[in-house]
Amino acid sequence: MTTDETAMPGTGHANEPHGSGITNRLNWLRAGVLGANDGIVSTAGIVVGVAAATVDRGPIFTAGIAGLAAGAVSMALGEYVSVSTQRDTEAALFAKEKRELEEDPEEELAELAGLYEAKGMSAETAERAAEEMTKKDAFAAHAEAELGIDPNDLSNPWQAAFSSAVAFTLGAALPLIAILLPPATWRIPVAVVAVLLALALTGALSAYLGKASPWRPTIRVMIGGGLAMAVTYGIGSLVGTAVG
Repeated sequence: MTTDETAMPGTGHANEPHGSGITNRLNWLRAGVLGANDGIVSTAGIVVGVAAATVDRGPIFTAGIAGLAAGAVSMALGEYVSVSTQRDTEAALFAKEKRELEEDPEEELAELAGLYEAKGMSAETAERAAEEMTKKDAFAAHAEAELGIDPNDLSNPWQAAFSSAVAFTLGAALPLIAILLPPATWRIPVAVVAVLLALALTGALSAYLGKASPWRPTIRVMIGGGLAMAVTYGIGSLVGTAVG
């Protein structure tokens, strides 16, 4: 038995739940950054468009709050449905795996050993690892090795919905505040600068979490946000002129 063969079973199974937990938290953080980015861009587009049509704070505030509320609810519902669907699929897979373990444990043991062997263990080490992991927690071992799912690290749909709504709301609040506080002549310039700076921050943070170079993602998200505000500003100016 080599050193690598000895280390592989213990290292993989001892650290996998911890590693998957870190991955899950990073995924949630990345989703939060993207949710905030959506809130910034969508609300900025709304308030800049309305501000181009009127200097009254009332319509700008009303449109901004309506966009914020609608976006937060939409994000929350989308995340809840998505994560709930994922959980339903995982529950069905877990039920199938538990049934197979109850009906034919020997075949499942052989299958687990085969999975470990396919990952690079020797046949002898794979069999021993399968026996040890089966004694410890057969279901968890099969869920991780066969399904690629840690049963102790599943996403919560309510948590996902709440996190998305909060992230979107925080992002949406920035352009709304930035366009309401300054005088009428400075509203749009201040809002545009604030939004672009915020998008630069979210783009850089998203790249950092993904361990990528920050320049391209940051520039992309700033260009996208700038285009969105330019389009809604043009529409607001045309509509304001036509109505006026």
